[in-house]
Amino acid sequence: MTISMYQASAPRFAGMLRNLDAILAKARAHAAAKKIDPAVLLAARLFPDMFPLLKQVQIATDHAKGAVARLAGVEVPKFEDGEQSFEELQARVARTIAFVESFSAAQIDGSEEREIALKIGGQEMSFQGMPYLLGFAIPNFYFHLVTAYNILRHNGVEIGKRDYTGNP
Repeated sequence: MTISMYQASAPRFAGMLRNLDAILAKARAHAAAKKIDPAVLLAARLFPDMFPLLKQVQIATDHAKGAVARLAGVEVPKFEDGEQSFEELQARVARTIAFVESFSAAQIDGSEEREIALKIGGQEMSFQGMPYLLGFAIPNFYFHLVTAYNILRHNGVEIGKRDYTGNP
């Protein structure tokens, strides 16, 4: 049995984004229960030279929407990075899930060799579809997702591995 480019991308991104949404909801509830200014958690980072929680979520959503769009050969939607609250971050996650789920397998399957060019930090990068998905988009998505999880866990939000993986 083989796995398709669609199966390896859109459903995986959407599922993990749902888990992220639930984690952000727990963080919001934690801040309210402990009387912590939500801005403190949103600005929290694991180390001074790392991005804060807010940016980690933005980047994770950017990788999910960017990956499916590029694999399908359509323009990547631009989301302004103006979120300042958990509610706004959750709305961004919901928009990303809706976008990711708007693609069918027929739009993404067969993109293994699609030429993908992008610019990251001023650097031009080019890939074929499968190496892009497996070696760039997925690792970056999970890196920023788990970093967001780790920031919240480090700051006392009561979340665990099952919150991250979504397993019951």
